[in-house]
Amino acid sequence: MRLTRPPARQAPETIIALIDVVFFLLVFFMLIGRMDATAPFEVTPPLAFTGADMPAGGITLSVSESGEMAVDGVSVTDPLPPLLAQIAQTPEVLVRINAHHAAELRHILPLIAELEAAGAQDVALVVTPAGR
Repeated sequence: MRLTRPPARQAPETIIALIDVVFFLLVFFMLIGRMDATAPFEVTPPLAFTGADMPAGGITLSVSESGEMAVDGVSVTDPLPPLLAQIAQTPEVLVRINAHHAAELRHILPLIAELEAAGAQDVALVVTPAGR
């Protein structure tokens, strides 16, 4: 009796190789591509100083998490009039803004804009170094 082998079947086309190529292309373009928007001009961010003592004197404006404010430790409902009066007398006075880390920017940014419009020359945002 003579046995015959069945004809060899063609191996199905594998898509695994194509998936590998697509994956490598994806990784390649992710590595060389820019993921952030860039300005059409050079931007140098400001420097932050940590670990250095704040200069003495000036005004300290504190902002709580809920938006309550205090000027030099005294609670106020609208801190701008006393601040603007001091700035009008001495524009070079340092104004420190000590805001709670969870305070919303809508409480802080208008203050900075008003201080700038009043002629404040130095406004410092008090920060806590990472890890503390």
